[in-house]
Amino acid sequence: MTDTAARVREYAAHSFHTWSRQKGWKAPLLVNDAEGIYFYDHTGKAYIDFSSQLMCSNLGHKNPVVIEAIVRQAEKLPYIVPSFANEATIAAVEALRTVMPQGLDRFFFSTSGTEANEAAVKMVRQACAPAYKVISRYKSYHGSTAASISLTGDPRRWYAEQARFTVPGVCFAPDSYCYRCPFALTYPQCGVQCARYLDYMIREEGNVAALIVEPVVGTNGRLIPPPEYYPMLRAICDAHGVMLIADEVMSGWFRTGTAFAMEHWGVVPDLITTAKGASGAYTPVAVTAASGKLAEFFEEEVFCHGHTYAFHPLAAAAVPAAIGELKKLMASGQPQRVSAHLKRQLYDLAERHLSVGDVRGIGHFFALELVKNRKTREPFDVKADKFSQTKALMTGRVAADAMQRGVYISPWYDTLVIAPPLIITEAQVDEALAVLESSLAIADREAVDTGTPVSRSTEYAKDR
Repeated sequence: MTDTAARVREYAAHSFHTWSRQKGWKAPLLVNDAEGIYFYDHTGKAYIDFSSQLMCSNLGHKNPVVIEAIVRQAEKLPYIVPSFANEATIAAVEALRTVMPQGLDRFFFSTSGTEANEAAVKMVRQACAPAYKVISRYKSYHGSTAASISLTGDPRRWYAEQARFTVPGVCFAPDSYCYRCPFALTYPQCGVQCARYLDYMIREEGNVAALIVEPVVGTNGRLIPPPEYYPMLRAICDAHGVMLIADEVMSGWFRTGTAFAMEHWGVVPDLITTAKGASGAYTPVAVTAASGKLAEFFEEEVFCHGHTYAFHPLAAAAVPAAIGELKKLMASGQPQRVSAHLKRQLYDLAERHLSVGDVRGIGHFFALELVKNRKTREPFDVKADKFSQTKALMTGRVAADAMQRGVYISPWYDTLVIAPPLIITEAQVDEALAVLESSLAIADREAVDTGTPVSRSTEYAKDR
């Protein structure tokens, strides 16, 4: 055993790996470098970062402008107590105001999307008291702390519930999931029942303070609702005096082609929570952006929230640089051209592979949902299989094969996450998809040929 291998094993033996049984994490890949859309292991092998790590490295790796901004701040003022103003956070607020929807202009800075959502829940429950309930959706992920994991619909919440680590007052609504409609209806004949049902829920639940949504669902499917969905939700929230929270941790920062995904529907929420791409993932920074109406409440009431690293100047220093680089990149037109190319190529690839049941997405944010049978839409794996001790997920097997071939793709229990950095080129997309083409053969061997075409359940997204 080499010294390097021994050190990695010692590291794994003395640290906790996230969201997993520790026995399965004995020799993690040692990554030593990254640049552009690639990262490199300790042997120098290159991997295409086809999921932007955890859907956060929107600018790719080693952007010199962002790095320089962080270095300058580290040399000048790496930390100061959040009750003082500093140039880094002032510049970050100024930059945020150039991209946030009009009216969302009061900000709280933290260090993760989890914390951004925690702050949002605390705000709305205080401002909307005695109403306190928050409605979320089953296909969702909002974080790992007590309030944010309580809002989470995916199976990670189950373990938090077992540990009695959730908060009361969270309800779950049916998803806007056209490929597997929870009402067994078809758009547009459905009348967007998934939105209408929320009106029923609010009336029947009572005491509802807020509704939280990922405008484009992230980990749990890259679900894009019909064009009417969010305007209907906005109207329902307004009718009942309920606040609308948009969790744009993954879908923000031009991931879907606009600064924030809600812009596709022309809807302004009462709060936006975001992180990840806010700094290009170069520093851990998150933002809870509130409307003037909500901010006004706290003029007289105590905003009883904060922590040591709130408004951290080193974290904030990356924000204006990242925003500037993202704006410049989008102005070049390259991401728009590449996203159109990516969409076409994914559709073509899916047609050649029996195991791909649905292709959906927008911008640089796509899902391939793998199924055994396109006609019946029988999945290889379901939510309960995610943390199985005995079953290897099909998506995991495909992703592992692609990784061996030099392409990193993040798998969930039913989908592959196709979310490359916004700097990727058409040629690099083709290189990655050529690898995925080979890896999908693993799933194809266990799929049934029914002659059914692949679904494109969110094809209506092309018109927005």
